[in-house]
Amino acid sequence: MMRRPRTSSLLTVGLLIALLAPSQAGAQASKSSVLAKELVAALDRGKLGAIAAKIPGGDDRFAAALYFSGSQLLVISARYTPPEILNERLAKKEYREVYIDLNTASVPASRMSIEDFGADGLVSRKGGGLADTFEQAGSKLVAFDADWSRQQISEDAYQKSLASADDQYTQILTALLAEAKKGS
Repeated sequence: MMRRPRTSSLLTVGLLIALLAPSQAGAQASKSSVLAKELVAALDRGKLGAIAAKIPGGDDRFAAALYFSGSQLLVISARYTPPEILNERLAKKEYREVYIDLNTASVPASRMSIEDFGADGLVSRKGGGLADTFEQAGSKLVAFDADWSRQQISEDAYQKSLASADDQYTQILTALLAEAKKGS
């Protein structure tokens, strides 16, 4: 019986891993996933359908989210003037009203919105289902459906958009989670 040398077997295993690695590269874990799940748990515990918070680093920057239990977070962030109006709403825990104000009366050039289907952070999903989306004022809506060619952007631009959106969403979720924890 002829046996293959051990180094040949290891080389074969290494080659298989190398071939499979690129298909796993697009499935990077998002930074926002853990925070989104924590926020959803806090909202469920508090029986809240909305949450809002001031974003650190500016007196007039706010974020708000509507939560549809088990299925979706609709998130908006923007500058709002005069900030005293939203500060008062936050003090009264009028989170839904903050969401509405940010959607209708915020500074348009500062607005960004996120649709987090699954309420599990920004995730690139293949398969034709509902895709998470990100839109920033003055830029094109990006659907994270792993179909960059349909959106007429390169794979590199798609991956950069996903990473940037995830970073911004992580900052927003951090503020929203801090506000949700105040109430518990």
